[in-house]
Amino acid sequence: MSAVLIMLLLVISKGATWGWTSMLTVGLGGGCIVLSTGWVFWELRVAKPLVDLRTSGRRQVLLTNLASLIFAFSMLSMSLSLPQILQLPAETGYGMGQSMLVVGLVMAPSGLVMMAVSPLSAWISTAAGPKWSLMAGAVLVTAGHCVGFFTLEAIWQLVLASSLVGAGIGLAYGAMPALVMGAVPPSESASANGLNSLMRSVGTSLSAAVAGLVFAQMNTVVAGNPVPSRDAFLVIMGVGAAAALTALVIAAFLPRYRLSGTR
Repeated sequence: MSAVLIMLLLVISKGATWGWTSMLTVGLGGGCIVLSTGWVFWELRVAKPLVDLRTSGRRQVLLTNLASLIFAFSMLSMSLSLPQILQLPAETGYGMGQSMLVVGLVMAPSGLVMMAVSPLSAWISTAAGPKWSLMAGAVLVTAGHCVGFFTLEAIWQLVLASSLVGAGIGLAYGAMPALVMGAVPPSESASANGLNSLMRSVGTSLSAAVAGLVFAQMNTVVAGNPVPSRDAFLVIMGVGAAAALTALVIAAFLPRYRLSGTR
């Protein structure tokens, strides 16, 4: 599984440099498919698999893992964009020329909001079900990316965008383990939650690779140095919003139940 992920990330991040039809890119892509097929075949045959794919294939677990991967992809795109916008030279017309200290201060409210809304996530999950907490989180993350897409001129706008994303993460990340544990037997809860954590890690890794590709391909030259263009940041914000909306749609198909188990 590690080899599959490495191959996949290399293809995404280096494909444009190597050439999408080059032997190296095609070979890694083919190897990724072959190895993933072999891994699935092996996990389905062994008596005690490290990852129980039959349990993971249940509707609620499968949809939660898929939504988690896409949600994590969307979440990281904001964290990759804002620090660069804040630090890029003002000569670009969209950079703010701020120090790393200012970047930390701008990003800090996102973490504080994340902690503040975590109890709200628990309340929503208990009252209506974790599905609705996940959906509410996806809506807030979408709103944050839309704010970032249309407003990149002032620091307070960036604080607002990152805070909305932080609130969405606080709501959604509290719901994911509850959704997984509500669909698997107690003996499988650790393995199922571990796979869900892996899906989130894969989502953030894919987001970093895609963002790196966009920033490398869409750049402008300032003082003799290539820097990401404004359009690159707009693309990242748009992709982040689209990913959060996709996670919202997937979450809508999750079974409706409360943490008490009443469906």
